[in-house]
Amino acid sequence: MAPHDKEIIAAIQNGDVEAFAKLVRAHQARVRLSCLVFLGNKDEADDAAQDVFIKAFKALGTFKGEASFETWLLRISGNHCRDLLRFRKTRPTQSLDALLAEKGDALESLFQRPPSESPSLSPQDLDLLGRLFAALPAEDREILAMREVEQLSYEEIAHALRCSLDAVKGRLKRARATLSDKCQHFLDTSTRNHVYSSEAL
Repeated sequence: MAPHDKEIIAAIQNGDVEAFAKLVRAHQARVRLSCLVFLGNKDEADDAAQDVFIKAFKALGTFKGEASFETWLLRISGNHCRDLLRFRKTRPTQSLDALLAEKGDALESLFQRPPSESPSLSPQDLDLLGRLFAALPAEDREILAMREVEQLSYEEIAHALRCSLDAVKGRLKRARATLSDKCQHFLDTSTRNHVYSSEAL
């Protein structure tokens, strides 16, 4: 756990509840991105992120520091979003091919923008990313979020999804291939790292 997080958590657990705002500011970008990948909708992701921090605050007394605070927080985020998806009504989404045909230039511009030139993403950028994730099959969104955002191990994913390690690896390979096949001309490694960077939000 980052020393700064450890100090803030100790202060909160000793009664300084206002210090929790510092944790929110430090981790809200990563939590929002986690919610966005799962839900594929900027407004829903913003609401979900707020709920995640409320749950985290209420559960902070159970945090033992066995993992980093961010890891613990992202587990709460993933569980919350999966709960939301269970009760979400199916709704039509734009296909990935149609989205790339309509917004391919905007996505390319977004993904190739150096982080130093874009310290934060605009609401329009976030909406575009949400539409990209929403265009993926729900199974692909879930496993990408679990591995790339929550950074769960293959074993942890297999346990959560109640499937074998081979099944996890196969699903993850297919999900990554879907993105790379459709977006290979602008989704390179540095681009992916920028999209998943907490500083980008």
